Amino acid sequence: MRLMRGSALGLTAVALALAAHSAEAGKADDTLVWTTDREVAVIDPYYNNTRELVIMGHLGWDAVLFYNLDTEEYEPLLATEWTYVDDTTMDLTLREDVVFHDGSSFGPEDLAYTINHVTREDAGVLTAQNVEWLESAEVTGENTVRIHLDEPFPAAEAYLAGAIFAVPEGHYDDAPMGPDGKPDFAAVDPVGTGPYKWVETVPGERVEWAANEDYFEGGPKGQPEIANITFRTLKDPNTQMAELMTGGVDWIWDVPKEQAERLEQSGQVTVENAKTMRISYLHLDATGTSNTEALTDKRVRQAIAHAIDRESIARNLVGPASVVIHSACHPDQFGCTDDVAQYSYDPDKARQLLEEAGYGDGLELDIYAYRQREFTEAVIGDLRRVGIDANLNFLQYAALRDLVWGGETPIAHMTWGSSSIPDVSASLGHFFEGGRDDPAKDDAVIAAVKRGDTSIEPEAREAAYKDALSIIAEEAYWVPMFTYAKYYAYSNDLNFEATADEIPRFYKASWK
Repeated sequence: MRLMRGSALGLTAVALALAAHSAEAGKADDTLVWTTDREVAVIDPYYNNTRELVIMGHLGWDAVLFYNLDTEEYEPLLATEWTYVDDTTMDLTLREDVVFHDGSSFGPEDLAYTINHVTREDAGVLTAQNVEWLESAEVTGENTVRIHLDEPFPAAEAYLAGAIFAVPEGHYDDAPMGPDGKPDFAAVDPVGTGPYKWVETVPGERVEWAANEDYFEGGPKGQPEIANITFRTLKDPNTQMAELMTGGVDWIWDVPKEQAERLEQSGQVTVENAKTMRISYLHLDATGTSNTEALTDKRVRQAIAHAIDRESIARNLVGPASVVIHSACHPDQFGCTDDVAQYSYDPDKARQLLEEAGYGDGLELDIYAYRQREFTEAVIGDLRRVGIDANLNFLQYAALRDLVWGGETPIAHMTWGSSSIPDVSASLGHFFEGGRDDPAKDDAVIAAVKRGDTSIEPEAREAAYKDALSIIAEEAYWVPMFTYAKYYAYSNDLNFEATADEIPRFYKASWK
């Protein structure tokens, strides 16, 4: 379906057509229904790293610590106290009133089991950066655990709050065997301690959660007020908006700017534009693994950076809370700096660089993307104006991710939310330490990131990260684009507050 441009008539027509098919949702049914275009089959924060699962991770599980966005301080969650014994050892004291969704009591054996599982070589945690700083854990008392770090890692608190979620002891032990003859840990039914407990997954359609009536009191998440929360997959954005207007869903985001403004004018729903910790970037094949020789020339990569009017995309397509970035990190992350080589929008400079590189007569490349097609189409238009003909390959995220990992994409227009961890190690450490997401494999960058990740002094960390970011910018291994700002649209009956970390706190939502 396509909306009529400049009019609400298209949206109204779709809404009327869907009215008879709206699912149960809203205040009357005490069910908050939210939707995106993503299919969600794996419900485990260690084996699915999509934003949908990041959200569900905080809904259905509790991390060790809690990051307070208002105070920018770490607070107790599963752990009530935490202290460093030395640079690579932490002692934790745990809450005593926490119960898993299966009825078993949470204790130190569970947290030790969780950490020892995710650090196994064969665990296959999808975002390795989230756990590879850990070495092991051991029970030290009736309510205490000692964590051993692989090496000094000053961002440990950030990951304990954003990425380390407790599961029951033995949770993965009976995982079914996958087609490869190895345990499929992602297939184990989810069991956490969070304010909502998993009820059912219908792959490709929905994931249902119910309030955890046994959730402990006095924690920073508070007690859940809405009885049920359901995630629905609706691939067509027009259908999402129509379902919102007819009551089939209560909450959507990533609404295109023009359509969000029309929804706001209607007065039927609440619309909000809010900053996020997600960034947009172009991943350039600097090493030539995709057999695209042109991109191994720094001048071509720099030409691409000069060709794109990032300010126009951020202002006209993303939203007022979006800002252009120049470094391979989010400005709100510790250690991120824009004091690096910057590429202003300069089509003439781009053409000059292409001429110098031997591509004055033009260049044809493939560009891959998976979300906000209109953003990538704007990039393609800018490239075409300087003589680069970019052919769009628009895929599902998982398919594109695998191609990037295999080095098969000349240009990939990607996004990264850092699991909402406010430390540059969650971006630099993921992309520029020589792993499968690293487009450069630059030894100097890898060494600088390693220094930053393991230095104890904040000033030393910042200096090391600046070294890495400066090389990345000078060599144009990435084209950093902009921070994401999301347009949210939700029911007027819903009390909801958007947060800057791109983790909707549905466990704090309530009905008016």
